[in-house]
Amino acid sequence: MDIGVVLQTDPPATEVVRLMKAADERGFTYGWTFDSVVLWQEPFVIYSQILAATEHLTVGPMVTNPSTRDWSVTASLFATLNDMFGNRTVCGIGRGDSARRVIGQKPASLATLRDAMHVIKGLAEGREVEHHGTPVRIPWVRDGKLEMWMAAYGPKALRLVGEQADGFILQTADPAITRWTIGAVRDAAVAAGRDPGAITMCVAAPAYVGDNVPHQRDQLRWFGGMVGNHVADLVARYGDSGPVPHELTDYIKGRQEYDYSHHGKAGNPSADFVPDEIVDRFCLVGPESAHVERLQELKELGVDQFSLYLMHDQRDETLDAYATILEKTS
Repeated sequence: MDIGVVLQTDPPATEVVRLMKAADERGFTYGWTFDSVVLWQEPFVIYSQILAATEHLTVGPMVTNPSTRDWSVTASLFATLNDMFGNRTVCGIGRGDSARRVIGQKPASLATLRDAMHVIKGLAEGREVEHHGTPVRIPWVRDGKLEMWMAAYGPKALRLVGEQADGFILQTADPAITRWTIGAVRDAAVAAGRDPGAITMCVAAPAYVGDNVPHQRDQLRWFGGMVGNHVADLVARYGDSGPVPHELTDYIKGRQEYDYSHHGKAGNPSADFVPDEIVDRFCLVGPESAHVERLQELKELGVDQFSLYLMHDQRDETLDAYATILEKTS
């Protein structure tokens, strides 16, 4: 199983680069960042520094969206980095949450996301595509490669992953939800005539190694609040008795207003409704042995990569611990 790390691009950017370099040196293979340019710094500027400072990491957003930048700009950003550093980028993409809502916009439709993935991938790999009704090709791309990994929770989005995406990003480490979503993606791939084994399955969730579980839960409770934003959209669309598993929907009944100024941060007051049980299921907490056990369970469910969020107060210690865990799960 590959191991990745997910960071916010909080200033100073040098600290983001330092942590990514530390992850690279410890055997991590992917370096991801959030992509909400009002809340944090522009990630593509920082990716160039990360790629220059590392040898093995593949870097990209977890996740970008079809609406922040024109698709030609997104494609050119990836293509430029790949030309400079040798195809070491990946495009994680979704409908958009924080990046869109903080500027008063709604997430993109799945139809828009489908078209965006086609255009961005095609342009970044040097092919001609139709964009804004015009045939477009980036002429300087040579041997470009860009995989599109799509984040999804709901049935329609999971179907789109199976039909089109190169990878699937699930932002929760709950085994029951993992089983359901991977199954849905694979079924959709088969129905579309694709090889489901060719789709990389990535689970992303916070991880905190140690013995003080109550403190770890308080540090990671923000994640249930972040996931709750997407779940609230699903409940509005399908209801709380629809096709989405109750493991993903029941806990948001106490959810109130959400303040994006605390998005993805330890101590987020908008996540007070998240119970300890959800933290334990959605995240990886406890001693090293508990992390190894969960990772093995995820691997058996078909997960190819686990990427850990490091938004807590023991970032370096967790990177060190996962260097050991990586040896035990590889």
